[in-house]
Amino acid sequence: MEKRLSLSIVFMVIGLFCLLGTFNAPASGEETIKLSFANFFPASHYTNTEQFPLWIKEIEQASGGRIKITNYPGQTLLEAPEIYEGVVRGTADLGHGSTGYSRGRFVATEASELPGIEFGSATTNSVVAWEAYKKFKPAEFSDVKVMYLMAVGPGFLYSKKPVRSLDDLKGMRIRATGPTATAIKALGAVPVAMTMPEVYESLSKGIIDGQIAPPEVLKAWRQAEVTNYITVIPPVYASVQYTVMNLGKWKLLPEDVKKAIEQVNENFVVKAGKIWDSQQKGSIDWAVKTHGMKVLRLSPEENAKCMTVLQPLKDDYIARASAKGLPGKEILDFVIERAAIYSKQFPSPLADY
Repeated sequence: MEKRLSLSIVFMVIGLFCLLGTFNAPASGEETIKLSFANFFPASHYTNTEQFPLWIKEIEQASGGRIKITNYPGQTLLEAPEIYEGVVRGTADLGHGSTGYSRGRFVATEASELPGIEFGSATTNSVVAWEAYKKFKPAEFSDVKVMYLMAVGPGFLYSKKPVRSLDDLKGMRIRATGPTATAIKALGAVPVAMTMPEVYESLSKGIIDGQIAPPEVLKAWRQAEVTNYITVIPPVYASVQYTVMNLGKWKLLPEDVKKAIEQVNENFVVKAGKIWDSQQKGSIDWAVKTHGMKVLRLSPEENAKCMTVLQPLKDDYIARASAKGLPGKEILDFVIERAAIYSKQFPSPLADY
């Protein structure tokens, strides 16, 4: 009798585990959809330890276990400038990259990167870029399925020699991409285009004198080791980043999986922005404490001078966008209006500086 009872309990436990397993595994007869995901951030960067794993987990869970994503960090699958085209041709099924590495291609999206716009935080900039994409549906992303857009910033200047004025900046070789490169040139410096993975070595060898980027680069990209000064500057830097999927692979997904993924993506824009914002102030504090970096600030007069120099870049954007058949002024006005609204909801993590 005891033996039969024990066997019954064993079978009940096995049955319970089988039942629970159905909630986490694909239904019988359904094959797991395996997808590759390429990005250029180092494996140790918080995007690869926090942001991307969270997004991947939410996508896999939303699909009911039918999707399995393998992450390839640190340019192991695609080099940074090749990520977008690599996803288009199917070298990677999914990819996360920066629009700044494809200069001239993402003109509509460039409005969310223009110097002189007070976004204040990565979260604000991310929401604005995402809302602008949904409103204007630019054709520049028509050959992929956009998962979500996000943006990083604001950025400060990190250099080997002190910069306290525009005169100090003149002639310096500063790494910059996208609209930031145009701003750097207008401010009197020499813009040098390169991907973030190239910056550390270029700074250490003196190929460049500094760069403008979010403070996270000081720690996550180790750039505090090869620079001495942090100069707080007006809103010169903003960078939109994308997570996209190969269009053919997207079309093959079941409709219910597509809907589930789109819901995850819609909610993830703010999550991604907040993850970026959470890293910024701590990176400056760490760089000052660990590497003795000094924080410098431009005077109010120098700040005003910068903003005056940057204003024509907005007019230039409208002209360039309009020349490509885009409603340049409407896009820019939308971005500026939304930035003013959301910067109150998502204030700058660097307000103390």
